[in-house]
Amino acid sequence: MPQIFPRSANVLSRVSIAVVVILASGLGAAAAILVRSSWTTNIDIARTQPIQFSHAHHVNGLGIDCRYCHVHVEDASFASVPPTKTCMNCHSQIWVGASMLEPVRSAYKTGEPIPWERIHRLADFVYFDHSIHVTKGVACVECHGRIDHMQAVYQHGTLLMEWCLACHKDPKDRLRPRDKVFDHDWNYSKQDTDLDGHPKTYASQEELGNELMARYNIRKLTECSTCHR
Repeated sequence: MPQIFPRSANVLSRVSIAVVVILASGLGAAAAILVRSSWTTNIDIARTQPIQFSHAHHVNGLGIDCRYCHVHVEDASFASVPPTKTCMNCHSQIWVGASMLEPVRSAYKTGEPIPWERIHRLADFVYFDHSIHVTKGVACVECHGRIDHMQAVYQHGTLLMEWCLACHKDPKDRLRPRDKVFDHDWNYSKQDTDLDGHPKTYASQEELGNELMARYNIRKLTECSTCHR
C-alpha cells in the first residue's frame, strides 16, 4: 500500500502539537495574570467620590478612631457607611461655609444619603462578617492597608479567594491583641506585655500569633461553608 503522507508530515505534526501546547500554556498564563490584575480585581484603583474625603487627614492627621465613623464594625457583619449626621457633628462647627462640603450640608438638610462609591465589593455568594474578624484580632490594615495614609481610598487586597485563604490557612502572622486592632502603626515589637498584662517582649510575630490563636480560640478555617453559605 502506497504511503499517504510524506515524511515531512511527521515534522509538521510534532511542530503543530508543540504550537498548540505553547499557545494553551500562554493562554492559561494570560488568564491567570488577567484575573489577578487591577483591571479585574480593582486593586489600587481609587474611585472618584461625590465629596473629597481624606482618610489620611481625618485618621492620621486628626487622630479620629475608625469606630467613630464605622460604628458597627465591632458588632455587625458590615462596617457601615457613616450617616451624614456623623459628618455634621464636626462640620456644623468647623469649615461651616466650605463650598466642598455643600453636598454634606445639603444631604443633612434633605435627609438624602450621600451617594458614596463603594470601594470594597465581595462577590454576592461570599459571606463576610466584620465583627468576627475584629473579635479575633485581625486589624483593619490587614484587609484595608494603611488607610490612614490614603488621601483617596483604594482597594488594598485582591479580595480573591486565594487572598482570603492565605490568612485562613495560617492566621498567626496577621493577628494582634484586640485592643490594638484599630492601631494602624502597631507591630509585635511594640507589644511590651503578655496577654495578661505582665511585662514581656516578643521575639517574633509568630510567637505572639501562636499565643493569640490559643487565647482567642482561632482555628485554621478552610472549609467551603465558612464563606460560601
